[in-house]
Order: sequence, then C-alpha cells, then structure tokens
Amino acid sequence: MDDIAKQILAERALAAARRSVACRYAGAAFAYVSGSIIRGEGTEFSDIDLVIVFPALERAWRESFTEDEFPVEAFVHDPQTLAHYIHQDAESGYPIMGNMVATGSILGPEFERARAIQEKAAGMLAAGPKPLAGPAYDALRYHVTDLADDLRGKRPPEEVAAIAAHLYQKLADLILLGHGQWAGRGKWAPRLLRAFDPQLASEFDTAFRLATQGEAARFLDLADRTLALHGGRYFDGYRQDAPLAARRLE
Repeated sequence: MDDIAKQILAERALAAARRSVACRYAGAAFAYVSGSIIRGEGTEFSDIDLVIVFPALERAWRESFTEDEFPVEAFVHDPQTLAHYIHQDAESGYPIMGNMVATGSILGPEFERARAIQEKAAGMLAAGPKPLAGPAYDALRYHVTDLADDLRGKRPPEEVAAIAAHLYQKLADLILLGHGQWAGRGKWAPRLLRAFDPQLASEFDTAFRLATQGEAARFLDLADRTLALHGGRYFDGYRQDAPLAARRLE
C-alpha cells in the first residue's frame, strides 16, 4: 500500500471514528482516536483504537465492534478511571493506554481538558519507565534464566521453537526495561527494540528466527549476555509468595 492509499485509509478511519463517537457515545466529553491506521502506517486489516471519556461513569469498560468495515477497539472511561489505567500500565512497563492517549487525535467538545490529559500522558512517556527493581525484576530475571536453561539441553526442533517463542517476550522486556526503555507486547516488542538499538534488534531477530528452526545457540547466547548485565543467572533463592487470599475452604 502506497502513501496516498494509506492517507486515504486514515481519513476514512477518522471519519468512521467520528460516527462511532456521535452514534454510540452521545454525551461523551471527548475521545482520542489512535492506532497505526490513524498515523498513516496501517493496512486494510488494522483496527481503530478509540478512547472515550465521559464526565462520570459507574465503571469503565472496553468493547469491540465494526464501523464502516473498520474493526474498532473502544476503551470507555471517565477521567478517574482513565487516570487509573494510564498509571497501572505505566507501573507495569507497558504504557498501552498512555500511548493511545498521547498519540491520539482529539474529538469532542472538551478539547482543552482532553489536551491537558494528553500532555500529561506524553510527559509520562518521555520520562520513561521506573527502574527495574523488586519482585517484578526478580521474576523477570528468573523467567529468562529458566527458559534459557530449557534451551541448553538437546531437544527436538519443535520444542526449541516453542521455548524460544515463550522466551521472546521475557527477553525483550529485560533488554528494554533494563535500559530504561518502555516495553511492549506482541508487534510492539520488535518495534521498540528497533527504535532503541537497530543493530541489537537485528541480532535479536536473526537469533530468534534460527531458534524457531530448532537452532537455539545464538538466542541462548543473547539471553546469557543479557542476564550477565543483571548479575547473571537467577535461580537459587528465587521466591514468589502467593496472595493471602489464595485459599479455598472445602
């Protein structure tokens, strides 16, 4: 798809978002329309991300529907629930909601209020994630160690591929968060790796592709080098406490 076609697609998607807000969310104070298709980077299969903000709600929700043949993922909030999820995502290292708000086109009557929230989200993104520390850091180091150890033994190619697929996200998280970069799930992991370090991203991609073919050595080496930056393998001494509520009375 060339640039002109992508621009036309983006304009159609924005028009579909406007109809969705007007018809489905009457009374909303404002909305953010985001996603790759709105940025002019999508395909005919891309969806529209729509963050709807009402003055007040009993609870937030999300829903999916189709508008003018575009799949739409709608996240419906009031200012307080939106703030909660932006904060929660930022704490996790995956600023999904913050990205949608910071990069979205604003619709609706309360533009200035929407813009103020957008600027706050953009500032959060620019500041970067909190430093890796505590139980979440321990768990990430442990999981990379455990999965890397699974790759050390001689295994059938299909098992190597399955382990590598599981390790991909954990290792990408440790690389990105360990360097003070935001992490991302799915398609966002390779995008963020490329943005951070194109050479490392290329090495990561090559090593992973080989691992999916049953050749684990290069992906294992990358995992070991990454762990070395965080004190080496982490297995002995790892502990994860269950929640106090994890109990069922018979």
